[in-house]
Amino acid sequence: MEAVPGQTYDDAPRIVIWELTRACALACRHCRAEAIPHRDPRELSTAEARALIDAVAECGRPLFVLTGGDPLMRDDLYEIVEYGVSAGLRLAVSPSATGRLTRRALERLAAAGCSRISLSIDAPDAQSHDAFRGVKGSFGRTLDGLRHAREFGIEVQINTTISRFNHTRIAEMAEFLTPLQIALWSVFFLVPVGRGQATECLDAHETEAAFAALYAAMKYLPCPVKTTEAPHFRRFVAQRQAQPSPRGGGIGDGRGFVFISHIGEVHPSGFLPYVVGNVRESRLIDLYRDDPIMQSLRRPDGFGGKCGSCDYRYLCGGSRARAFAYTGDLLAQEPSCLYQAPKTSCEVTHA
Repeated sequence: MEAVPGQTYDDAPRIVIWELTRACALACRHCRAEAIPHRDPRELSTAEARALIDAVAECGRPLFVLTGGDPLMRDDLYEIVEYGVSAGLRLAVSPSATGRLTRRALERLAAAGCSRISLSIDAPDAQSHDAFRGVKGSFGRTLDGLRHAREFGIEVQINTTISRFNHTRIAEMAEFLTPLQIALWSVFFLVPVGRGQATECLDAHETEAAFAALYAAMKYLPCPVKTTEAPHFRRFVAQRQAQPSPRGGGIGDGRGFVFISHIGEVHPSGFLPYVVGNVRESRLIDLYRDDPIMQSLRRPDGFGGKCGSCDYRYLCGGSRARAFAYTGDLLAQEPSCLYQAPKTSCEVTHA
């Protein structure tokens, strides 16, 4: 992720995600946003969207992602994209695969300056994917959207949510994605927030097996693979590649990352329902830098349980959203991590 020279995670976020709306025509059974059929009248207005873009630009050159709900539910989306691009932001849009995801919509996004979109595919076949997304035909619309986006020069990132529904099909998914010429495979590990249920989340052993499948896929996929709410995949990769644990941190909830809701509330992550303030009342960069909770999320030495003493705590740090969802404590240890740091010589002596 590109950063301003000399900039640290304490200075500014590297990724800013804004939930333009919670309106969406899909009925995904895992939906973080608990999407609704119609727009909320409390959403940030077009003028407020411009002010938010200016605030994001103050943070340097973070990646700015417009998500939802479905961003295509807002008629001013193209104006917002154009303004964001004119402000010098690297901008991506995450539309839903509904009837609004038309060839014309993608042509307008490209004309506005959008260089990347993300589309969701959760299974390698239409029946399974559509069942997960709650609407028949969403799989086909996704593939049509991918084809039209490429036609207009827009890169496509594929997002996949991993849960008990599909965690044994990662290899199938990778094989399906291989010929699609995508820019990135972003794999989301379910957190029990919104409509997501704890019964659908992977335990530590299942998570480690999923990591192994992803790692195997990385060796032949023609695109990079990243995880969301599974920073311990970075630990898994480092172990397999015999890399030393770095002191430099990886991006995580509140650490190089910030989320803004449709009504302007600022969160460390879209999966972490802790509000640190509102962009209608405060500067985004001040909330990110100065809020005590945001600061604590950038200090892995203070994390609870094994996360605080783990030799990979700077690279990983665990999902703060998952820790909060399971324990109510943002700083608790990651519930889905199998790794146990080796005892130091001092610990062995006194055991």
